[in-house]
Amino acid sequence: MVDLLRKPFGSHGKVHEITPQSAGWRFVGFSLYRLRQGEKAGEATGDREVILVVVEGKAMVQAAGQDWGLLGDRMNVFEKTAPHCLYVPNGSNWEIMAETDCLVAVCSAPGKGGHAARRIGPDGISLTSRGKGTNTRHINNIAMENEDYCDSLLVTEVFTPDR
Repeated sequence: MVDLLRKPFGSHGKVHEITPQSAGWRFVGFSLYRLRQGEKAGEATGDREVILVVVEGKAMVQAAGQDWGLLGDRMNVFEKTAPHCLYVPNGSNWEIMAETDCLVAVCSAPGKGGHAARRIGPDGISLTSRGKGTNTRHINNIAMENEDYCDSLLVTEVFTPDR
């Protein structure tokens, strides 16, 4: 069995990278960037579609040949407000430049070229609750199967309340 507990490999720049190969999965990938104001990060999507989730902070984003402007407005993930996100199809490039210190998640899955780049949220993303008692969790549904945002990627943000 593959060890699924992954510690960050740094405190700055790309601090996590979990690929299907490194995790022993078939489809899903995840990276996390922790950037200081003014720093940049970017990648080519290759055969994968991605959703960039601005977890904390603000960043200027260019992707799929377009300037998407400033994304992000929550400065702490525990504000429990909906994030600003951007869907980037396979065969594209993306680049972010931190306007403030920021944390950006890169969620990926195989893409088929069936969707154009688009903003997702914060409008239209609502915090919903699931479970009861000690199993309660609060969910921001970013891209789910009932939305036609992506080819194969599903993304949620989960908050587990403190007890």
